[in-house]
Amino acid sequence: MLAKGVTLRGLEVFEALAHSGSVAQAAEATGLSQPAVSQQIKNLEAALGADLVDHGKRPMRLTPAGRSFLARTTSVLSELRLAQSELSVMDLSHLTTLNMGIIDDFDNDLTPRLVTVLAESLTNCRFKLITAASHEITQAMKTRDLHLGVSASTGEVLSGVTEYPLARDPFIIVAPRGQLPTGGVTLDHLNSLPFVRYEREQLISRMVDAHLSRERLDFPDRFEIGSHLALMALVARGIGWTITTPLGYMRATRFHEQVEAHPLPFAPFHRNISLFASSDWADRVPRDVSQTMRRLIQTHIIEPGLKNLPWLEGELRLIDG
Repeated sequence: MLAKGVTLRGLEVFEALAHSGSVAQAAEATGLSQPAVSQQIKNLEAALGADLVDHGKRPMRLTPAGRSFLARTTSVLSELRLAQSELSVMDLSHLTTLNMGIIDDFDNDLTPRLVTVLAESLTNCRFKLITAASHEITQAMKTRDLHLGVSASTGEVLSGVTEYPLARDPFIIVAPRGQLPTGGVTLDHLNSLPFVRYEREQLISRMVDAHLSRERLDFPDRFEIGSHLALMALVARGIGWTITTPLGYMRATRFHEQVEAHPLPFAPFHRNISLFASSDWADRVPRDVSQTMRRLIQTHIIEPGLKNLPWLEGELRLIDG
């Protein structure tokens, strides 16, 4: 049983204060007055019998007890927000058939959750879902083999297909841990290790090639790998470095102790992840699915991604829409 005085509002206020270090900013984030924020923190500390915040410093800093409690608070609030989003999922019970494709970057966690949510709503529907590379999903949308597809956008306007932007996924360097300096990677550093690239047919590979061409950069490559996890395994073994995105990095959690992510030492670029829908579908279904996707991406991709790579703040984000 929760201690008396530990409330959901108190946890939300504590999380906001921990992230901002400012009562004023926490008040703005939660919609409360500054005195109300201070009272919520006071009540929470009294209920727990521990000081969570060092009130004598500006910006406010968490105490050791506060840092420990924040990790638990963030986890609890994340699960509650996810549960709320799943309860408010769209009603798709009127559909009789739905064929959907999802980019394989989401295989680890997001796709299983989305499938569960959709299956509970598609009560009278024949439902087929595939996971594949972006270029395969794009082709399947062109040939009308899929009703909905979630993939990286090519920027091409597809005939008979409507695009609903979801998230911005910036490109980053991933290299063997300790092989590149943390203070700033240079082109000379990259040239000291082999470049491990995605298979050229893949959309992500074509995007990387196009940008390197614009930057007039040419990294000799000996390794061209079609499997993302196999590519990351080579990097983890110290074979070379690669250009990928936070989605790719987060997908390879098993290798995080052996690899490090770094900002690009040349002009930044990114890809957009979008939901694509056949234009002959009513707008409500794609919009409902896209809203569910956005909530899942925020909870399971962006928030943990920024926790691991805080320097991507403002770059790894949902796209307004």
